[in-house]
Amino acid sequence: MSNKSNIPLGVTYGSLGVFGPGAVPEIAQTATSLGYQSFWTVEATGTDAVSLLGAVSQAAPDLDLATGIMPVQLRSPSLSAMTAATLQALNPNRTIWVGLGVSAPGVLSQHGISAPDRPIAMMREYVALLRECLSGESVTFQGDFWEVKRFRLALRKLESTPKIVVAALNPQMLKLAGEIADAVLLNYIPPAHVPETIRHIREGGDALVMSNVHVAVADFDEAQRSARKDLFNYAMADGYANMFRSAGFDTEVDELRSHQEQRDRESALNAVSERMIQAINFIGSRDEVAGFVREYVDAGVEYPIIMPMPWGEDRKLVTTLTLEAAAAFQ
Repeated sequence: MSNKSNIPLGVTYGSLGVFGPGAVPEIAQTATSLGYQSFWTVEATGTDAVSLLGAVSQAAPDLDLATGIMPVQLRSPSLSAMTAATLQALNPNRTIWVGLGVSAPGVLSQHGISAPDRPIAMMREYVALLRECLSGESVTFQGDFWEVKRFRLALRKLESTPKIVVAALNPQMLKLAGEIADAVLLNYIPPAHVPETIRHIREGGDALVMSNVHVAVADFDEAQRSARKDLFNYAMADGYANMFRSAGFDTEVDELRSHQEQRDRESALNAVSERMIQAINFIGSRDEVAGFVREYVDAGVEYPIIMPMPWGEDRKLVTTLTLEAAAAFQ
C-alpha cells in the first residue's frame, strides 16, 4: 500500500516525540517502504531539528531531509547555512529542505528569548542572509537583526543547493513566504481554508505550497480528548488563534480562551467542537483518513506532510495504520 500518484508526500516527527529519538530509524524505514519522499523534524524544547536527520539519512537514505521548523531566533543564518550545507554534502542526491519559522512566545521564553516586534522583517532578513551564506561567496552583511563580516562557507561548492521553506499562518507572512521562499509550510489549517491561504501566497510569488496534515486512524470517542487538548494548546497562541478565527472557528477560540481566563480547563477543552476537531485533527477509518489527505490536494496543496497523531492505547499501531492510510490517498 503506497502512494503511486505524482504528488510527493512527507512525514513529520512533530507529533511522534512520545516515542523518543530512538524510534526515528524505524519510522523513517516504514515511511520509505510506503512511498514517502521526505522526513521532517521539529525544534522547540525537545530534540533539535538536525541531529535526527543524521539518523534518518543512515536508516533511510532514499528520503529527502527537512526541518519543519527551526525557529529563526535560535540559530543564526550562517549556522543554518553550515547545517544545511553539511546535510547536503553528506546526502548529495537528496533534497534538503530548510524549514524556518518565527517561533511562538511560549517556546522562545523557555530559551530566554523575547518574541520579535517585527517578525516579517526578521524573516525577510534571515532568508536573504541565509541565501547569501549558502552561495559560497564571501558575505559581509549588516541588517537590523544580524551582522556578519567576510563569512565564507568553508565547504566545496555543492552540486545541489538546499531549498528554503518558510512556515506561515497569516496573510503578511504567507505573502512574504510566497515571495522569498522555495516553499511555504502551512500547519493546523483546515482544507476548506487552503484556497484563501494560497491566494495570499500567490500575492507574493510562486512558492511551492506544502501543508502538515494532522490525521489519526483511531476511534473518535477514544481519541477526541487528545485532539481537544492539542487544539486548545495551539488556540492559546495568538498566531494560531487568528488563523483559526479566519478559518471559521472564532466561536470556539473565544469560548475556550474565556474559560481558560476563568481557570476552567475542562470547559475550555469542551469548547473545542467536534467540527473543529474533524476539520483540523481528523480522526477516522483508513479510507476516511485517505480521503481527508486528498481534500488538501484537491484544495491546492502541492506537497502534503503527514503528521500522524498517535492517539489511543496502542500509539504505535495507530501511527502505523495512519501512515499506511495516508500513503494511499491517491
